[in-house]
Amino acid sequence: MRPEAEWVKPSEIEKRSFEIIGRELEQMGIVLPEETAPVVLRCIHTSADFDYAKNLVFTGDVIPKALETLRSGAVIITDTRMAQAGINKKSLQKLGGRTCCFMSDEDVALEAKEKETTRAAVSMDKALRTEGAAGGASCIYAVGNAPTALLRLAEQIQAGLLKPALVIAVPVGFVNVVQAKERILSLDVPCIAARGRKGGSNIAACICNALLYMAAGRE
Repeated sequence: MRPEAEWVKPSEIEKRSFEIIGRELEQMGIVLPEETAPVVLRCIHTSADFDYAKNLVFTGDVIPKALETLRSGAVIITDTRMAQAGINKKSLQKLGGRTCCFMSDEDVALEAKEKETTRAAVSMDKALRTEGAAGGASCIYAVGNAPTALLRLAEQIQAGLLKPALVIAVPVGFVNVVQAKERILSLDVPCIAARGRKGGSNIAACICNALLYMAAGRE
């Protein structure tokens, strides 16, 4: 027999979802660290994938650094319009922040064609030129799709051109995805990464939102 759906008030859906996630994690014997739990729970809520309880990596004291940056008015730079669209702009604007994405810009497409590289890589160069004047200290890079964006960020960081406040390294896929994440994780930069092949623009956005809600005192 098909399971019968039950009517749940819209205001209760998210609450019920997190209750279910909590119960299932408990059944698995998984206890999340208090500091990182809100981020992990939102990734599971967004994807219905409990692997994020194990594959999300948080470097050093990345959470307090990320919250401090957001409360000071951060610029969140994404590698896709989808990730940019998924970020809660109202919450970000209340903290004095904004989002940027250069992937669809005509000059980015033209430069990528001329250099025979990806638009994602070139969009990171444009982000450095337009947003990284102070070394990227107020910049959060949220990469959910393009490993070439992460690899270009790694080059900028290693060259001493950029020291971002946070890199969210969660591109999804099969080619250079694992390698790009591991390269970012090897650097001295605050990072939240999804080890392995999993991730996506929706995961990049939901990590940003989890941090925003934490910064605003709401989980």
